[in-house]
Amino acid sequence: MKIESLTIPDVKLISTAKHGDHRGFFSEIYSQRGLQQAGLDLRFVQDNYSFSAETDVLRGLHFQIPPHAQGKLIRVLSGCILDIAVDLRVGSPWYGKHVSVELSAENWQQLWIPIGFAHGYVTRTPESAVLYKVTDSFHPELERGLRWDDATLNIDWGIDTPSMVINDRDKCLPLTTEFQSPFVYETP
Repeated sequence: MKIESLTIPDVKLISTAKHGDHRGFFSEIYSQRGLQQAGLDLRFVQDNYSFSAETDVLRGLHFQIPPHAQGKLIRVLSGCILDIAVDLRVGSPWYGKHVSVELSAENWQQLWIPIGFAHGYVTRTPESAVLYKVTDSFHPELERGLRWDDATLNIDWGIDTPSMVINDRDKCLPLTTEFQSPFVYETP
């Protein structure tokens, strides 16, 4: 397991080996011990699966607030997505900044997004299947989000707006200027 920090160091790109032969391949995609050895002491309580039939499906930007905030470990099982994590931790040197990573079944990488980040993605290919582990259960009353097209965030989703597929709820999420973050950056 190889774990790299991204431009926002608390967001990690995780690569796992594939061991293949004429039958196919084997890959250890999750190892609690491996993550702990890398300084990530995580406990996951739920796995979520999302399937998008079309290209340019945008989901996000979503997060859950305390007391049931969630960290997420994202993996693509089929297809390809552009995954986005936005830092919402007050006092963070990266507050309001984002990282974007292309995750695909082909590159076989995962993205760790800790508590205090908004998360979203757009599909790059049809039939994209995303599996993600979360560190707390879903609580609909604590679910929040930010607008995908918030100019303050300046996210390049890599799609033309007319081709985008998005649900009505995500179109109406608030802008960052309308959001009071409950997340606080803790100096390492």
